[in-house]
Amino acid sequence: MDTKPANIGANNIMNDFVKTDDILKDMCGIIESAQKSAYQAVNTLLVRRNWLLGFRIASEEMQGENRAEYGAEVIKKLSKELTAEFGKGFTKSNLYNFYSFYKAYPEIFQTVSGKSAGLLSWSHYAILLQVKDENARAWYEKEAASEGWSVRTLQRNVSSQYYYRMLRSQNRETVEKEMKNLTAEYRSDKLEFIKNPVIAEFLGMSSDADFTESELETSILSNLQKFLMELGKGYAFVARQQHIHTEKQDYYIDLVFYNYILKCFVLIDLKTQKITHQDVGQMDMYIRMYDEMKRSEGDNPTIGIVLCSDTDEDIARYSVMHGSEQLFASKYKLYLPTEEELRAEIETQKAMFLLQQQNSSLEFEA
Repeated sequence: MDTKPANIGANNIMNDFVKTDDILKDMCGIIESAQKSAYQAVNTLLVRRNWLLGFRIASEEMQGENRAEYGAEVIKKLSKELTAEFGKGFTKSNLYNFYSFYKAYPEIFQTVSGKSAGLLSWSHYAILLQVKDENARAWYEKEAASEGWSVRTLQRNVSSQYYYRMLRSQNRETVEKEMKNLTAEYRSDKLEFIKNPVIAEFLGMSSDADFTESELETSILSNLQKFLMELGKGYAFVARQQHIHTEKQDYYIDLVFYNYILKCFVLIDLKTQKITHQDVGQMDMYIRMYDEMKRSEGDNPTIGIVLCSDTDEDIARYSVMHGSEQLFASKYKLYLPTEEELRAEIETQKAMFLLQQQNSSLEFEA
């Protein structure tokens, strides 16, 4: 039997396929090849789209003293109108990034890498734009492409000044080996393309929260959502796994409520391991971002709740920004569940989840 199917079109999937005696291996190869081709196609279009948007914004530049103010006003207006027309992905910061991308890479599609399939992802370029030193940026770009760095690896190397440390080092192999060890966990998994919120927004899809939650987390969050709504003290559900994009990373807030009695947002983040200082700092960042972006005139400061469902100890901690402590003590506490109530609810949901898992296992064995 032929090792290749009849040619039904020029594409890498058909041309690269060679039949072997291992059907599972063949099937896995076909699926992975298709995913890789889909990623390359979508990524090329996304990078080209963002470059063209940046080119179009740059063509609006005007000469004179007020050009910065004019540019800011143009981007503000465009962001509002594009978001209304196409949804997420067209914030002011994103539009500035498109503009910066065009200015930094005005001839990217005339270069060898631009004409080939060697384009990095848009997320890679967004990180490279943080690097103002052109020599360093070019080096990071070359290394990311040739070494297959994931987005997180590139971000870590930029943040840790990897380029400058390599320049100053007498033993580059040691520095490189350390970097590879520290970034081993960042190697791209096979579903990274599907999970990427930038890709999802480009394709007009919503990010799937199921990719960012374990079964236990899903169970606890679903029941906490009901638990707070049933308290009947002014809670209105806003969002679950709400996506927040910063210059360097994507974050997801587990649950967001608005309390119309307290007139403030309530953010909840669940951790399945012990709470760290970084977790508390991350919640403080969420609170600051919500106060800056979502809080309206007349709203009180945002409240954060960090929950921990560690196997040894369940923890619930409230987080408020400096200056809001008195408001929390005098008013917020009247309409919020106590830490003891939250801990008890987490413990109840953990016990129910364990019981359901045991029952499912028994049913399967039967």
